[in-house]
Amino acid sequence: MIDPVNKSKIPDEWLERSKLPRRELEEGIRSGMVVVLSDGSILKRGYTTGTTAALAAKASVLSLKKTISHVSVPTPVGLRAELDVRASNGHAVAAKIANDHESDITRGLEFVADAKEANGISVYAGQGIGIVIRSGLESKKGHPAINPRPMEQIKASIKEAVEELGLRGAEVTIYLPEGKEIAKQTLNSRIGVVDGISVLGTTGFVEPWNDHLGEMKGDLIRDSDKVVLTTGRIGIRYSTMLFPDHTVVLAGSRISEALEAARGEVVICGLPGLVLKWGDPDMLKDSGFATVVEMLELDPGNKRLKNAFDMAVKKGKGARIVIVDRDGTVLMDSGDKS
Repeated sequence: MIDPVNKSKIPDEWLERSKLPRRELEEGIRSGMVVVLSDGSILKRGYTTGTTAALAAKASVLSLKKTISHVSVPTPVGLRAELDVRASNGHAVAAKIANDHESDITRGLEFVADAKEANGISVYAGQGIGIVIRSGLESKKGHPAINPRPMEQIKASIKEAVEELGLRGAEVTIYLPEGKEIAKQTLNSRIGVVDGISVLGTTGFVEPWNDHLGEMKGDLIRDSDKVVLTTGRIGIRYSTMLFPDHTVVLAGSRISEALEAARGEVVICGLPGLVLKWGDPDMLKDSGFATVVEMLELDPGNKRLKNAFDMAVKKGKGARIVIVDRDGTVLMDSGDKS
């Protein structure tokens, strides 16, 4: 089988080791909600804040005509996300489902949406959704912290509801009653987002990897002659393109742990935030910048960037270090001999 979220092949022997009934296991994989490890154990994906917001938004529009208890929305990877909701008279509540990402403090958080008919489709952010106060993030300074991909997902979900009901359009306001309080447990204030959480998600699904290096990853790293350790989903995409003859493994923030397992040729490839801060955790201290991206954007010649890269090279103990931008541009490469 193929995992429909990360497009990786799942060997039959992994499926055979699972204690779940085969039909239930395959249905879970096809839905995108189940991840199988090499020992047959199961980890559960969840829905991102972006998907949960989209579910609430669509339910609010549909409920203008009738009470809604279940809703389905598209995700960026082409799968449908489904959730039980409470929605009537243009008011909807959707709770973010549990998952196996141990650090996801937004599990169970309620997303509320209010809708009314309008010309065209408009989305507004209410209380509990953060406001961006610094540059360098995907959302613009001064705007709500709803990243472009989830905003597209939210609007596509509203459009489905508008077309189903035959409306002219809809105006939807999304808010989180507990968002401001939950945000205090995140790093938002440090990176330049205040008064609420961020609405994020590139695939629509929350991966459990950051807190589970897992036997599967350990096996892949140990058994690969050539391996790329990468920091996130964007890193996976560009690592695969840059190093097609390597096994690409998502290490998340656990680069050192993954590096210890490696036996062959190693490349560490990813976005600047995680890789450079892995090299020098204190690179932003007293710098005047909230994020590495902000430093790159506003002061690309800053010596701290090169120092952090050099420290990452040293920490890599022979691993090739490659830093890529969000558009795939290689910013730094310790293997570049030109």
